[in-house]
Amino acid sequence: MAAALLRETAIGQIIRYVTKARLLKYPEEKPGFILPSCYDLTSHFLEKQATQIIETSSILPTPATERTLEEVTEQQEEALYEDLEKQETVIEDDFARRRSAAVIVHRTKTREETLPFSAERFDVEQAAVVSRSISLPIQPAVTNRGEILVDWYTTDDPSNPQNWAPNKKYLSAFIICIYTFAVYSGSAIYTPSEGGVMLAFGVSTPIADSGLALYVLGYGCGPLLFSPLSEIPRFGRNPVYVATFGLFVILCIPTALVKNIGGLLFLRFLQGFFGSPCLATGPATMQDIFSLIKFPYILAVWTSFSYCGPAVGPVLAGFAVPVLGWRWSLWEMLIISGPIWVLMALCMPETSADNILYRRAACLRALTGNDRLRSQSEIAQGQVAFATILRQALIKPIEISILDPAVLFVNYYSFFEAFPLVYSEIYHFNLGLLATSFLCILVSCILGVSTYTAYLWFYLEPDIKKNGLRVQESWLRPAMIAVFMPTVGLFIFAWTSRSDIHWIASIIGITIYAFGVFIILQCIFVYIPMSYPQYAASLFAGNDFCRSALACGAIMFARPLYINLGIGRGVTVLAGCSTLGIAGMFFLYFYGAKLRAKSKFTVKG
Repeated sequence: MAAALLRETAIGQIIRYVTKARLLKYPEEKPGFILPSCYDLTSHFLEKQATQIIETSSILPTPATERTLEEVTEQQEEALYEDLEKQETVIEDDFARRRSAAVIVHRTKTREETLPFSAERFDVEQAAVVSRSISLPIQPAVTNRGEILVDWYTTDDPSNPQNWAPNKKYLSAFIICIYTFAVYSGSAIYTPSEGGVMLAFGVSTPIADSGLALYVLGYGCGPLLFSPLSEIPRFGRNPVYVATFGLFVILCIPTALVKNIGGLLFLRFLQGFFGSPCLATGPATMQDIFSLIKFPYILAVWTSFSYCGPAVGPVLAGFAVPVLGWRWSLWEMLIISGPIWVLMALCMPETSADNILYRRAACLRALTGNDRLRSQSEIAQGQVAFATILRQALIKPIEISILDPAVLFVNYYSFFEAFPLVYSEIYHFNLGLLATSFLCILVSCILGVSTYTAYLWFYLEPDIKKNGLRVQESWLRPAMIAVFMPTVGLFIFAWTSRSDIHWIASIIGITIYAFGVFIILQCIFVYIPMSYPQYAASLFAGNDFCRSALACGAIMFARPLYINLGIGRGVTVLAGCSTLGIAGMFFLYFYGAKLRAKSKFTVKG
């Protein structure tokens, strides 16, 4: 088990490369491996025979399936089982049990043949829950050109990330979560050092703020390149994660030692750029290993780590920087990210099913000498140039946002630049106490995760299991309530940030604001890929870029806004803008389906 896990990690792949696959062999490379007979060319008449009897992608005992099974005569069923036994694809001891369950071995549509976040994928995943318990062999398909599509060997194939043991799934998810936390905390962890940067290099506040702004811009630009790379079967997700995060860790050293402001700003941008893959590809990794019905839970956990990163970052450096100097916050990034990279390299398995099947197809070709054994993704992307994939990742999100009004949603950056003006100048907090004021974001995040997961557990999941997936707008229901909270929180913060009112009042306003934003983000993060499943990966990258670009700009204009208008009026401007989000959310809920029906980007039917 440990060897199998290590083989799928980045270190394991390096060991295989160095030893020329003499160590950490795949099952297909080991002596005594028995090739499933369905990958023998002479057995492919079975697919035609099976599909003539029953054509379905599910083995769930639904009424439609039961009617189909009733139409299959006893003679047809006996004949099919006889042929399958000859090909040794059905174990004789299981025959009676499978027949009593009215299951016929046939070409089963697998999860990888469906679009992410689609209703079809949900149906296939629900069928897989049943099929895993009886371990049915999966008959590979054959293309019109005679290529045999390499698939999972059985419905409970342990190589399939969906079939992994819970501990393996949770370990993979945990690594992605702490990786995301390290990158996000690296943005705001710099803020306690801004005063020291100004003194050390003799620069103004806007220049010192650029160290934060460029980092944020960098992790917005990175996914536009790295997300399409992780979707290429030859690469998969792990090499992108490990290589870019390794560069992130290495860059922490020159960033902490740099001797001029230009070098500091450039290195901060590179740090954000190379730390970015988890920010857009993280949700894709989660959907690799968790079913659609469980995906919202793990997405809420992942979002909480990304959400808390900027809040916890200033706390980590706020008390240390005044004592150890402004460079200490940059060294803390190395202390946090270094061990996480080591854990990732040693324990993070490849989660991309396309990559796993790509490597399986290569092993089977080497074993059999049959070049017609190919994975589905290998064939599909082999016909598409990387420039086309990159263009789709760069252009498609922008095109959808402009041409399709169903996805328009006002996204505004938080008002964190007001914190120093309020808690340092009005309430006279020192640098350490100022940093602790960000912890109210952590409180709101805990409340948000608890509330949203309770909604999923007690209402949404039972409803889906009973009625199936409803229209996409049903995912927006929690946001219909939460959308009022950012406006309320902003107004409370704006007009309670006064010396004659206790500071806890403004902290409550921040907590209400952050709680509402968390719930809204959860709903939007599920709604968008459900509406545009074929563009899910590029939309996550595009969404991250838009949010980061706006955040970068907000860092530069927010402080002058508050200084010129005052905290009350400046934050009120943001509160007024947030009311547009209220109208937009209600419009999207009631008219989103009609807008999507007119869209050329959504999946019809």
